[in-house]
Amino acid sequence: MPATLTDYNHQRQSHWDTLARQHPAETFFSREYHRRLREIYRLLISPGQNVLELGCGAGDLLAEVAPARGVGVDFSAEILQLARKKHPQLNFVEADAHALSVEGPFDTIILSDLVNDVWDVQTILERLRPLCHPGTRLILNSYSRVYQPLLGLAAGLGLARRLLPQNWLPPEDITNLLNLAGFEIIRTQREILLPLPIPLMRGFFNKGLVKIWPFSPFAWTNVLVARPRPLDAPAETEARPSVSVIIPARNEAGNIEAAFQRIPKMGRHTELVFVEGHSKDDTYAAIESAIAAHPNWDARLFRQSGKGKADAVRLGFAEARGEVLMILDADLTVRPEDLPRFYEALINGKGEFINGVRLVYPMQEQAMRFLNLLGNKFFSLAFSWLLGQPIKDTLCGTKVLYRQAYDRIVANRAYFGEFDPFGDYDLIFGAAKQNLKIVDLPIRYQERTYGQTNIDRWRHGLLLFRMVGIAALRLKFV
Repeated sequence: MPATLTDYNHQRQSHWDTLARQHPAETFFSREYHRRLREIYRLLISPGQNVLELGCGAGDLLAEVAPARGVGVDFSAEILQLARKKHPQLNFVEADAHALSVEGPFDTIILSDLVNDVWDVQTILERLRPLCHPGTRLILNSYSRVYQPLLGLAAGLGLARRLLPQNWLPPEDITNLLNLAGFEIIRTQREILLPLPIPLMRGFFNKGLVKIWPFSPFAWTNVLVARPRPLDAPAETEARPSVSVIIPARNEAGNIEAAFQRIPKMGRHTELVFVEGHSKDDTYAAIESAIAAHPNWDARLFRQSGKGKADAVRLGFAEARGEVLMILDADLTVRPEDLPRFYEALINGKGEFINGVRLVYPMQEQAMRFLNLLGNKFFSLAFSWLLGQPIKDTLCGTKVLYRQAYDRIVANRAYFGEFDPFGDYDLIFGAAKQNLKIVDLPIRYQERTYGQTNIDRWRHGLLLFRMVGIAALRLKFV
């Protein structure tokens, strides 16, 4: 084993240069393994981003994610010659990742099967930190230690490429190294159970069984998604992000005045955006009167032309002018006084999608019917597993995120299509697809003081099962 970084790199550079000159065809195992890896990264990375890949090889994975600006780094000059011929639209840099010098920032940084093969993982991760902005995602994968003996045997039989001595880092060790370098994990997933090009069977094994215990521990690779650990928000009010509170209101005339009285002002500016939707009472007039009676508030009113809360929220977000977007249901069952806690969690980087949770603290007796409570608990378990992040309450009306994050969700909404009448799942699924860090924020759920709920227990319960199916097909088993 080489004793210095120089010797270590020289050995590996010589190994990969020799392979590149020989132009070897992919082996029986590696062909399917890398095909599936390209598919996984394409699902994790939306097209049109600025993407950096370390250890890019011939550039096939980088090209697969369709970057607006793609930069591949490798220390093998021979491999990079192949990469430039295959993918002239990408920029390839010959460099050692331990002494990286490229111009950032990047939206996504890829390290595919690289941490197994380098001298000092922590140093490389630390070199990446200045190339990140707050929304950057670091995505890496590495071979599972379960297959260390099998890979060695396959290489000896000529069924796989010969590997030089590897690090064989389990996810816990990689997580710790990321933490030391200033990153935090968003989620970890196990992928690829059958690296063989067998039609039908490969999809069943690699998209289905690998996601389910007891098969998942036998996955060939561990995929980790991380983000830069956030910095504290500025203390000065004038430097803090502005806020738009979106308030969908249908048959809520008796709650409007209380909303003006109870909503706190946050950041350097707070606006209220009311969206009234086909009320049978005088909600629209009540909002107009309240706006006139409270000139100290920057408040606007829009009338919804479509139907459903999702449509109302989208209209409110489209008209909002704040940097932080909040949803507050006009029934005020989520206390308006709790909104600053959502704001602080977001701007201090605790999460990038702050989701209200009604199921932690005891509720007032009439706040939620018993069957609704049971249903919410069941669906929280189901969605936590499907999304790969803990989420305890999917239908709490209050959700908070930055405008930039919402714009990314909107830009990629076609992946799911128009499927959600509530609006909650459109946002939650979109946040999960964009690898946003979802954080639950417990609140005390209150009884209504005016009007009746717009939720139909049975009809909307069936829709929730449909949401589970959509999440399974579009986020989990893909």
